[in-house]
Amino acid sequence: MSHNLRLAAAPVYLLLCLLLGGASAAGIWANLLLQLVGLALIAWSLSAQRRTPIDTPARQLIALVVLMLLVVVVQLVPMPPSLWTELGGRERIAAGYRLLGEPLPWLPISLSAGSTLAAGLWLIPAVAMLLLVAKLGAFRLTWLAWTIIAVAVVSAAVGALQVADASWYFYQVTNYGAGVGFFANANHQATLLVSTIPFLSALYLASRGKGGFSKRTSGLLVILIGVLMILLVGLALNGSLAGFGIAIPVIAASIVMLWLGKRKLPGWAAGLMLLATAAALAIPLSTPLGNNLTTTEAKSSQFSRYTTFLVTAKAAQEHLPFGSGLGTFIEIYRTYEDPARVEQTYINRAHSDYLELFLETGLLSVPLLLLFLIWWSWRLSLAWRSDEPDHFARAASIATAAILIHSIVDYPIRTAAISALFAMCCAIMANPRPRSRRGEQSPPEKQARHLSA
Repeated sequence: MSHNLRLAAAPVYLLLCLLLGGASAAGIWANLLLQLVGLALIAWSLSAQRRTPIDTPARQLIALVVLMLLVVVVQLVPMPPSLWTELGGRERIAAGYRLLGEPLPWLPISLSAGSTLAAGLWLIPAVAMLLLVAKLGAFRLTWLAWTIIAVAVVSAAVGALQVADASWYFYQVTNYGAGVGFFANANHQATLLVSTIPFLSALYLASRGKGGFSKRTSGLLVILIGVLMILLVGLALNGSLAGFGIAIPVIAASIVMLWLGKRKLPGWAAGLMLLATAAALAIPLSTPLGNNLTTTEAKSSQFSRYTTFLVTAKAAQEHLPFGSGLGTFIEIYRTYEDPARVEQTYINRAHSDYLELFLETGLLSVPLLLLFLIWWSWRLSLAWRSDEPDHFARAASIATAAILIHSIVDYPIRTAAISALFAMCCAIMANPRPRSRRGEQSPPEKQARHLSA
């Protein structure tokens, strides 16, 4: 297979994920296509011969993914009644069999094996994207960055059309009146727009580093400023409170990238960034902004995050130690709702990836999550404190931080679009520099000719 085709695989698949994977439950056929293509790319990435050894951080990241997939497998293994009846949340199931006079069968950890298998299949786009970058190792950072930027700009433009005309919405169940772009949920559109911002800084710094401040660099700067204005307008039309709150530290970090250039981040600057992030995140949670987590109205609404967080936490506690099974949230949550307040509208997500994951996997995923956060913190520190920093690794660290923070109060990674973006950014942090045809980094003048083309 030609070298250029190898280089195009990652940006093309990322493009498909961002365009077609904007819903966590809807868009079944589009997501099926992404999964089928993803399976083919996973097989290719695993079988293709890489021209250079895989770096240790990339190996560690791939190992974490393997352990994550192993959790799915473990939840599907049948167990004898003497074991599964001792797990939390199984009392009613055992009582049902006894009431029917049926012997207790062998059952897996998951209370819905079909839902868990389906949830496992939703991981395919992220795994494929990660392997294309981290395992195959053939990619151009600028191609990936421009792919994200192009989709974000078009998605913002589509969002403007949606606000003006409801016929532009792609999903039946969506946030009508908000600019959601290629997504079903306004918050996930905000995640994409915010995550794109640091890559604008990375592209400018990469261009300036190759040829100094030239007419071409100044022209690129004008284009990138225009893109930033479009993204900010898209955020305004989107209306996501979380998007507004996360955008402030992301923009600040992107400006710090420009200020630093190739220098390492001073310790005092890192402290200021953390304080600014904490202050910015407190803004959406303030009562005057009318969020549905901390206000008085939120405490009385069955559809607020305040209620879903409490109910999900209670259900998770009762299903310890191994959870109810991936993909079982809807079935479990409805058994904990107040019957007197049940309506036709139902809760399909906990609106917190961490709480929902804790309910579905219990203690199985806790050490994996901690190991990932340790790995991510280590790579983030190296990206900002290295003597020879990589601009795209820094941009990827900002984007992943935005997604991880947003996941506290929403579920962006449950979409194929954001999960693929997140996986790509993690792979860049693990293996930030592109490889040339012979496995060595391209000289500056060759990179400049590629940029010129």
